[in-house]
Amino acid sequence: MWFLGIIVAIGAWLILSYNSLVRLRNEVEGSWRQIDVQLKRRHDLIPNLVEAVKGYMQFERDTLTQVVEARGKAISATTQSARLDAENQLTTGLGRLLAVFENYPQLKADQNVMNLQEQLTTTENQLSFARQAYNDVVLQLNTKIQSFPTNIIANQFGFHAAEYFKIATEDQALPKVDLALGTPTPRA
Repeated sequence: MWFLGIIVAIGAWLILSYNSLVRLRNEVEGSWRQIDVQLKRRHDLIPNLVEAVKGYMQFERDTLTQVVEARGKAISATTQSARLDAENQLTTGLGRLLAVFENYPQLKADQNVMNLQEQLTTTENQLSFARQAYNDVVLQLNTKIQSFPTNIIANQFGFHAAEYFKIATEDQALPKVDLALGTPTPRA
């Protein structure tokens, strides 16, 4: 009788472990779809933004070209890894583009450009939250897949660790901040 109880307990544990792995895998997939929604929104905003600023930014063609090319790579990426890399390049390019806006007072005053910039900023914030949620679920799944004894079930049923959404290497460096207001003048 106790033998039957052990068999039932092991069977229940196997079922619960398998189902928790399936749930986490589906949560990772669902979280990635939320990122997809924000990426699609960003991809749709970029041509409008580039078109709106093109006339103002005659000397910043390289920045605009980089953003447009990065968008194209992000849209055409076929693997998740390639897409993550392309999206990181696009994020870097957009950051540079938004920083360049500061050099063009007419651009900052244009209502259409301001509206597009606000929409893009909002999208980037939502994308940041979606990435965080995705990485949280990836952490849970990867931990479960790598932990004993659920790693045995994960290996048996082909569960694989998911890839984190990482920032680009060039964005990991701390920015230089110069707080010097000039050389102090000696008092007489």
